This record gives sequence, C-alpha cells and structure tokens, in this order.
Amino acid sequence: MAPGATRRGLLCGGMAALLPTGLLAACGGGDDGTPAPAPAPANPAMASRFAIAVLPDTQFYSRYATQAENSQFSRNFGSEPFMAQTFWAADNAKALNIPFLIHLGDVVDQVGKPDQWKVADQAMRVLETGKLPYSVLAGNHDVLNDQDYVDAGSQASGTDAQRTLANEPYLQWFPTSRAQRQATFGGRDPSGFHEWHVFTAEGQKFMVLSLSWRISDAGIAWARNVIATNPTLPVILVNHQLLNIDKDAKSPLETPYGLMLWEKLIRDNDQIFMTLNGHHHGAAHLTKTNNFGNAVEQMVVDYQMAYEGGNGLMRLYEFDLSNGSIDVLSFSPWVVNKPRATLTQFDQAVLTSANERFSIKIDFAKRFARFNTDFKAGATRRTSIVEEARTALLAGYTEPQVATPREPAGPDDYPKVASTVAHWRFVGGTAGQAIPSGQVIADEAGQNPLRRAALNSEPGVTSAQLGDLLWSTDRHRLSAAPGSAQFANTDKNAGRISYFLTDATAPINGMDFAATGYTVEAFVKIDKGWTKSVHAWMNIMTRDGKRGTVPGFTPPDNDAESTPLLFAVSSLREIQWEVVPAHAGDRAAQASWSGEIMADTWIHIAVVADPVAKQSTMYIEGAPVLRNSGDGSGMAPVSAAMPWIVGAGAWDGERTDGWIGNIGEIRIAATPLPPAQWLTARKA
Repeated sequence: MAPGATRRGLLCGGMAALLPTGLLAACGGGDDGTPAPAPAPANPAMASRFAIAVLPDTQFYSRYATQAENSQFSRNFGSEPFMAQTFWAADNAKALNIPFLIHLGDVVDQVGKPDQWKVADQAMRVLETGKLPYSVLAGNHDVLNDQDYVDAGSQASGTDAQRTLANEPYLQWFPTSRAQRQATFGGRDPSGFHEWHVFTAEGQKFMVLSLSWRISDAGIAWARNVIATNPTLPVILVNHQLLNIDKDAKSPLETPYGLMLWEKLIRDNDQIFMTLNGHHHGAAHLTKTNNFGNAVEQMVVDYQMAYEGGNGLMRLYEFDLSNGSIDVLSFSPWVVNKPRATLTQFDQAVLTSANERFSIKIDFAKRFARFNTDFKAGATRRTSIVEEARTALLAGYTEPQVATPREPAGPDDYPKVASTVAHWRFVGGTAGQAIPSGQVIADEAGQNPLRRAALNSEPGVTSAQLGDLLWSTDRHRLSAAPGSAQFANTDKNAGRISYFLTDATAPINGMDFAATGYTVEAFVKIDKGWTKSVHAWMNIMTRDGKRGTVPGFTPPDNDAESTPLLFAVSSLREIQWEVVPAHAGDRAAQASWSGEIMADTWIHIAVVADPVAKQSTMYIEGAPVLRNSGDGSGMAPVSAAMPWIVGAGAWDGERTDGWIGNIGEIRIAATPLPPAQWLTARKA
C-alpha cells in the first residue's frame, strides 16, 4: 500500500464502479478530511446484456425447400435457410445469452401444402432439441381463410372467431400441446392461435405476447387479461401485421390494423414497451407515446422479397440493461455457409443501413417504473453481443463486391445488342399531355413499331378516353429513356382500357425464339392507386390470340381462352411471366413469378430464356426470383397475324386487363443476355 493511503481510500478509487451500493455510500472524503477522488466511470464495454433472436417471415424458405419446388436451396447451395437460422440460434444461445426466439409469422407460403409444414416443423424442432424456447404465430399465409387480407382495421371478418379450428393446419402442426413443451409457455387463448411466454434474463422476467393473423375482439380481451394478471412484467407484443413501410422503403407507415391494435390494446397498457411484426416487405422503426407519456418502440422487418426469398436474414435484439439501449443486428447465418462459388452481389451476411443496424436508447428502470419498481441490471458483465455475433459471422467470410449501378449519362447510354428484335421507348411528347390515338412508338431496332390503338375500337373496350394515356418524364433511375407512358384511369370492369399494339404485318408477330432463346426487359411502375378489384391481372404485355388454338396445348384449369403470353400483375401484385412453350409435344404453360411488388415504385424486370441451359429465369431489380418453371424453349405464336399488345391483355378474344401505372421501355432480344448487356448497364 502506498505511503499515506488507507484501505478505505483504495476501495473508493478505481474499483468504485464494481462495489455494492452500501460500500459506495461509505465513500466520502479521505481520512484527513480532503475530498476523495471521483470514482472511475463504469466501463460501457462491460454490461448486463442478453439478446432475443427474431425470425421474420419464413414462408419461401418452407416452400422452396420442398420436392414440389425442386428443393431449390439444397440443390443449388447444399443447405436450407430456415434450418440454418434455427441451428445458428440454438447453437449460439448459451454463448450469446439468447434466452428466447420470436417467429413473426407466415411460417409457410401455402397453407394447404403439407410438405411446406414439414420443412417448418423440422426447422423449429432444432430449437426444441437445443432447448431454446420460442414463440410462434400464424400469419395470413398460415390460415385457411385470409379473406380480410386487405389492410383494414375491421374485426368483422377473417379473424380467429370466423375459422373452423379443427381444419386449420397451423393448429395441427403447432398445437397447444407442442407449445406447452416450451419452458417459457404461459398459455394460449381458446382459439389456440394466440400465446404468451415469460422468459428470464439477467435476473429479470419479460413477457412475449404473440398474436396471430386477424385477432378477434374476444382475442384482444384475452390478451388484455393476460397482461393484467401479470402486472409487473414488461411486454413485447408480437403480431404478424402492425407497422408498414412507406413508399420510400425507409419511413414507417401506420396501418389501419396497427392503429386498431394501438387503440384497443397498446396505448393504455404501459407494460407494452415494444412491438415486432413482419408481413410488410422491408424494415422500419417508429416510436410512439402511450397514454402514460412513455415510449413504445414499434418495428417491422420482413426480408421475403430479398434475394432467395430472404437469403436467410434474421435479427438479433440485444438488451443492454447497464447502458440503457436495445441494439439491433440484421444478419444471415446461411449466407456465410454457402459455397463460395455460388455467392453473388446479393449475398450480404450483415446489413448496415440505418433501418437494419441501429440502437434505441431506453432507460429500462425508468420506463418500467410504473409497474416494476424492482427492475435493475443483472450482476453479470459481458461485451457487446451483437458485435460478438457479427465478428464470429464474418470470420473467414469475404463479402462479394457490390458495384454501385451508374445512372445513364444520356439517352444513348445503354448497351446496344445485335440480337434486338424490338426496343420500344415511350417518349416523345410533352409531359402531362395525352398520347394521340395512332401515335407511333418507334422501334429502335427498326422493324416493329407500336401504335396507340384507336379509342374503343375493339370488343371489351367501351369507355376509354384520350386522356387515359399520357406522356410522362417519370422513369426508372437506370433507364436511359428520358420518360415513360403513364396509363391512367384504367378500369377493366368498365371497359376503360388504353394500349399500344404492333402492326398486323410486323415480323415479330410470328417469332417463336425456339432456336435462339430470348431476353425480355421492361421498366414499369405500378400506380399507387392500384386495387385488386379493378386492376388485378393487368398486363404489361401480351401476344394476341387464344392459347387453346396452339397445337398440343395442355390447358391448365380450362385456361384455353387466355393468350399464349402473359406478362402481367397478379391479384397479389406479383409479376407473372407465363408462356406456352415453342417446343412440340406437351405444351402446358410455363411460368415465372415474383413476390409482391410495391406500388408507386419503379422496377426493372428481365426474363432470360436459355434453350441450351433449358431454363427460363425472371429477375427483379437484378435478383433472380425463386419461382421459375420455364425450360427456355421459346414462345409458341398463335399465328403470324396476331399482334403484340403493350398495356393490356385479352381473354376469349376480347381486350381486357389494362395496365395502370407507367411503362418506360421494353426491349426484346433473340438471345439470352447477361446482366452486363441489360438496359440497366451502361454503354461500354
């Protein structure tokens, strides 16, 4: 001991931050009456911490791991993302102090397909084997009746109260008896769809209250009672749908359903300090203030529209009880284990944008003071969990280089392709003015111009007006075309449809691309006013005629009245590319499907058919979709006199399914093109 020092002075120096409160209170001045030195501050790197693992919508992982979908993940990568997620969580639970995992719903994609439930069952059993408790809930894809799919706050239909419980696959694969095996299980409501758990971390208890798709008023009353009978527990409310993301893909957007939950359950329950939901594609964070003046942190996360149906992305929420924060890490344990040769620019193991890696400041003791006066940090001290997880994930992994796409320097800044058959750029007039009937849209390749169809000149079109089709300067940022055509006021039910078509003698009308393959590209934006009842199955482009007249056509679901090509948007806002193939023999239609496309957002679509590789693949914004069934054999034309149509479709010989939104440019090439030759690339 140094001369003049006392044992009391030593204790009240650099070790003060580690002393019990009673000893700290004894630290006054020195023995000689001089003030004691200020205690050293606590080391923020060492803190009382735990983490919760979160699985956003796993629906495509369940679907595309099945034999019916060619076991795409195992076939292409030797592993499956759903299993990779749960294995990582179970394997790291002890080391990273993860006491609980939360699933946000949409466990499967197609509720009536048992093989998808088998995939989900096996993945979630990994957690049970690893003794990592979890909560699960049913999303809209997990219930038989999701008629209330529209974003409404009504509880009048489509809720747990309107379901035949004995028929619901979710309740068969994830019954109450299975939930009861979780050490944290508290109970389920009478329907069996909603459940609550209590986990302990750092000496404190937390409740997770998981509510399945479209909870009834009776379910809400049950949830309120669960909270009331556990009056000291902080509550994390989990729901499949609550918060949305605005059209900028970053800002939070409240939904009618979320606002209903806020009014009926959240705002007057101070114990609910945090909500988590999936369903809406992307990520956002909103802080709201409840009736007691306290913050409620609301977060939405859903990666299913990302590469490979989400690419195994999940989340870790670290609760730092000492320093007062919730730190969020968005990462993929699957990406880092993919074979190196399969990695693409879309394989990001850790996301770094502001909505993916962020921290929320929260004084836990103060926030919970109204209902839990004893809440405090635990005695254990450890370094950052999210940083430890991040470091371990990236060890030995090199992120693929991601080139930032360069915007065009001018209207000619795009790759010219010798195999181009037609290239239509919808420009040439003053923005906001009507495109005249008969207006020619030049073909950059020279032989296949388009013309605006005369108003109400074909069966099925009765109320089109000149102003329904306008010139626009709006465009995709990677399109070199300086504008687009805006299709407005479309109503297929009223016969209000405007469109373009090729001349009857255009060479493209009779082409089948069987020997060469093809690439079709389009820049499109779905109008923000799109509705399912008026605009479902609207066409970007089609080829006229009835597919039932194609020799050898095999009609699925009596679809012989449809056209031989559908380049359309489904009732769920998915891009559909469907063709009757050119090859002889069995000519059942072949299709590619995207996931849901956001309205009021420009996208680039490329469909590449390669007859040598015997495959056809759709790409959205450069990323391949999962649902591809084409063999690349080309397109069967009905006859050489049947035109191509842009902005509308046909059914049984009548014009229908008009586009609403913008179309910037469309290019058709008679070869399969690599991305370096797409319209999104720049001229060499």
